[in-house]
Amino acid sequence: MLVPTLIGVTAIVFSLMHVSGDPIRLLFGPNVSEEKVLEKRAELGLDKPIYVQYWNWLSQVVQGNLGLSIHVQDRVGRLILDRIGPTLELTILALILTVAIAIPAGIISAMRPYTIIDNASRFIALFWVSMPYFWLGIMLMMVFGLRLRILPISGRGGPLWTLEGLKSATLPILTLGLPPIALFTRLTRSAMLEVVNEEYIRTARSKGVRETTVVVHHGLRNALLPVVTLLGLRLPWLFGGAVITETVFAWPGMGRLLVNAVMERDYPVVQGIVLVIALLTVLANLVVDFAYVLIDPRIRYG
Repeated sequence: MLVPTLIGVTAIVFSLMHVSGDPIRLLFGPNVSEEKVLEKRAELGLDKPIYVQYWNWLSQVVQGNLGLSIHVQDRVGRLILDRIGPTLELTILALILTVAIAIPAGIISAMRPYTIIDNASRFIALFWVSMPYFWLGIMLMMVFGLRLRILPISGRGGPLWTLEGLKSATLPILTLGLPPIALFTRLTRSAMLEVVNEEYIRTARSKGVRETTVVVHHGLRNALLPVVTLLGLRLPWLFGGAVITETVFAWPGMGRLLVNAVMERDYPVVQGIVLVIALLTVLANLVVDFAYVLIDPRIRYG
């Protein structure tokens, strides 16, 4: 399904972008002559029917050419390569933060169901998921950047392995990683509650196996399948959140580049970024499918 999914996504976005406005008039301004507009459209191939434009673009993509930006006159592939690193930093570290907090919280809630710990864990998780990305980002900027003055509020200070780079990435990572915690916590809790009363769990406990081994090796491993599924499904949401987060924090990633390209009706840049995001998403779901086999060997014989 990888190839038809990519074709479907790019075809829809290609069509929507072409009905959203004229990039040539936006490029030259309102006082440009009609002759110059028609000349530029012919030069860029925008005077052809939309299905011909899409076929020409797709033919170039197959050869590894994502086209030329209308506004900055640079290759789209080069623009994306310059921005994809910071975006992957945010999304990967935000996902690690989400999983590192949510899975232990879900396990603790499942081991102490309907107690104060369980209720507090669910309340805190629900609290974070109720916050929009842009509002949470602004609040973190106000508290840690403007009031406490311990973290920068915009820009990328450098690579993550440097102190300045790590400090500048902290607030964007928190903004992107905190809201999904609720979903992973509740799903982990539900999955664990289904397996903790299974016979193999009671058998392991009756044999004197340590509780930590019972919970992690026997319980969590059998409860991970829905959590891993959610990881694959949440990746597009993370990229969507990255668009907002990068705009709020002036983070030089693909999300900010995408926002600028949409505002400027820069079709080739929008198409290239959407293609990359769609490709990363379907590849992540493919990895999730393979992860099922590693988590549950029974799937090999299903």
